[in-house]
Amino acid sequence: MLAIADNRGNIITPLVARPVNVHDSKLFYESFTNLLEIADLLDLEIRNSHLTLDSGFDNAETRSEIIFRGLVPVIKPNPRGIKNREKIQKILEEFKLLENIYKERYKIERCFAWEDTYRKLAVRYEKLQSTFMGFRYLSYSMINFRWVFGKN
Repeated sequence: MLAIADNRGNIITPLVARPVNVHDSKLFYESFTNLLEIADLLDLEIRNSHLTLDSGFDNAETRSEIIFRGLVPVIKPNPRGIKNREKIQKILEEFKLLENIYKERYKIERCFAWEDTYRKLAVRYEKLQSTFMGFRYLSYSMINFRWVFGKN
C-alpha cells in the first residue's frame, strides 16, 4: 500500500494498494503517476519540489524517473552490497546536502501513524477490496479534516 502525503501529512494522491507480499517499491510508478495527474488537475506547480522516500526506494530507476519529471529525489541511501568505502562515502556526502529536508519526513510518517489509530485499518477485517478502500479513504478524510480545522 502506498499513498503520497504533503509536508503537512495530508494525503494528496489516490491510494495504491496491493496484497501484503508486494513491496511498496513496486507501487511507486502508479502512485507517482497519480501524483502527477492530481498536480495537473489542480494546476499545482511541483517542478523542483523535493520528493522524499525511504531507503526501500533507493534505486537508479526510481531516481531517474523522479528527475525526469522535474522533481528532486530525497531518498535515504541504502549502501547494500557496496564494498567500495569511497563509493559509500560519496553517496553519504551527497545525501548530507539533503539530510535536513529528509528529516521533515517525520510529518509524513506521523500521518501514517494517525492512520493506525483506526482499528478497522490496523487489522484488516474487510474481505472486499472496495470496502477496505472506502474505510481507508474515510480515515484519510478525517486526517485531512484535522489539519483544515486546526486539530493537529
